[in-house]
Amino acid sequence: MTGALAILGGCGGIGRQLVADAQAAGYVPIVLDLPRSIAAHPMPGVTCLEVDATSPDSLAEVAAELPELAGFVNLCGYATDSQPALTLTPQDWTSAIDGNLNSAFFAARAIAPKIAQGGGMILTGSGLGHFARPGYGPYAISKAGIAMLTRQLALELAPMIRVNCVAPSAVDTAFLTGGTGRSDEDQPLRFDTMAYGASIPMGRIATPQDITQPILFLLSQAAGYITGQVLHINGGSYMP
Repeated sequence: MTGALAILGGCGGIGRQLVADAQAAGYVPIVLDLPRSIAAHPMPGVTCLEVDATSPDSLAEVAAELPELAGFVNLCGYATDSQPALTLTPQDWTSAIDGNLNSAFFAARAIAPKIAQGGGMILTGSGLGHFARPGYGPYAISKAGIAMLTRQLALELAPMIRVNCVAPSAVDTAFLTGGTGRSDEDQPLRFDTMAYGASIPMGRIATPQDITQPILFLLSQAAGYITGQVLHINGGSYMP
């Protein structure tokens, strides 16, 4: 099933790759992102709509501009600096929950009515939402919530819409410096990607296309009987 595909966070590293891969697969991508992200990464010929994913009103306004969709992919996310959970300020905690879990709920609520029968919704979780690691408290907790949100929405929207989640490990994008739209993408990385890649059974860090191709599979009719699932994409670093 091809047609219009809304991509929230489409200006990020994974998002830009998904736009290209979706076009090659026959979709017409519509990018939803922060104004700063759209300005930093213009995409000639691609419709880009400004939105604040933490604002229900902003999401409702942009949803009203969308045509009927074959699918919706939510790639947006937000990570705080790595530190023990109980040392976070209330503002840091709220920013992480708003930027990940609340935004995913608000976006699903606004955009689900635009998805055609037989279409798909893909949320983005993280292996950290299933395997606790030091320093990632609010990010991991919010991503764990997205896994349950996926199951809940899959149950409530079936059989009209399939809802699944991809849960990547670290991906070699600007998110490792703070995220597109929230950093200048030239800041130091959060960790040593070479050492991290060497610790992965597949021997490298993930690339954006490692994530986009599974997303397109989950949107396709090849996955027509798959819903409510979390697909871990991590090179073997976590095997639930």
